[in-house]
Amino acid sequence: MDRRFFAKLLALGAGSMPFLSLAARPDERETPPENAAEQPPRDAATNMQPPVTIADMAEIARRKLPKGAFDYITSGSEDEVTLRENIAAFRRLKIYTPILKGVQRPDLSTSVLGERIALPVLLAPASALSLFHRDGAQAAARAASKSGTIFAMSGTCGSSVEEVSSATQGSLWFQLYVPKDRGITRRLIERIERSGAKAIVVTVDLGERKDQDRRNRFRLPKAMLLKILRDDIGHKQLRNTIGDEELRAYNLNAWDISLSWDFIHWLRSVTKLPLLVKGIVTRENAVEAVNLGVEGIVVSNHGGRRLDGMPASIDVLEDIATAVNGRTEILLDSGVRRGTDVLKAIALGAKAVLIGRPYAWGLAAGGQAGVELVLEMLRAELENAMIATGCANVDEITASLLNRR
Repeated sequence: MDRRFFAKLLALGAGSMPFLSLAARPDERETPPENAAEQPPRDAATNMQPPVTIADMAEIARRKLPKGAFDYITSGSEDEVTLRENIAAFRRLKIYTPILKGVQRPDLSTSVLGERIALPVLLAPASALSLFHRDGAQAAARAASKSGTIFAMSGTCGSSVEEVSSATQGSLWFQLYVPKDRGITRRLIERIERSGAKAIVVTVDLGERKDQDRRNRFRLPKAMLLKILRDDIGHKQLRNTIGDEELRAYNLNAWDISLSWDFIHWLRSVTKLPLLVKGIVTRENAVEAVNLGVEGIVVSNHGGRRLDGMPASIDVLEDIATAVNGRTEILLDSGVRRGTDVLKAIALGAKAVLIGRPYAWGLAAGGQAGVELVLEMLRAELENAMIATGCANVDEITASLLNRR
């Protein structure tokens, strides 16, 4: 990585980051300094070393964001057992490294829903991205496009589907939180189709109780919540004059949190876009989704933000992949922090992974360039893992590489 890039990332405030290329190959990068022990420059204001991992990027985000905003994206539900387990479960999986396979430059590209992407990492839906950077979802969408992957925008990211689609030429998916009013839902779907989005992701694990948000008395700013409900989702009757408490009460009653499988039937009847169901953690629910003909499922416990005590996503992936048996595409999110995590998920049956917190931290740290850097970190780590395991391409990543005892 270019050390000068890291120094600039720390020195510049979020939103002022100039575009810098993040995709240089090893033979295109700077010549190392003659003094091999030379230390990278520290940022005078923070006394921090330039970031080289996603954990480093999280620390930069922590220092830049208000505590409530940082905790909103970073914390998990209640005792955060599932949040911690998502990461610990990846660490328990050990990797075999077959030797003398002769792989020098592996091919990280793959296909998701028939679309070729440069690496098997997508940007997951994340709410309130405009809290972390003024360009919010638009910056994330541009970063995904620049990195050759897909941005799955949340309907509650703080930007409308029209705003995001106009900001990028890259591939866009739309994650649907479902309004109670089916008329609003239908009109929103029509807007999604007109925008050029290529798939709809239905998040089905609902409900959230996060102790840290309650301690911080965290609330979305009124202007952001009003924009999400009125401009982004379509509750056109809301006016600027609405009171703060009235708006929050309206929001609590605006969403359908009692969804059943019948909704998937209804959604299929009103759109021809590919459908993915996000929030699957059991083989029974995976089979039900497949039987309904969805194009994909996302094995996910919502990053440990929903019901605490759920199993880690990676721990249930292989069982779900066996039950699905290739009848639909499987993606995974929750707990991905390293390129080796990506390799492990693919080995156990995922076509690709989605990341949420990592790119939100990158967005807070440096806008579009920060998100690109997060994706580059994962790309470089996955490339190294594939070289070490002798995998010339993603299709060669199999469960035989893992020791699960």
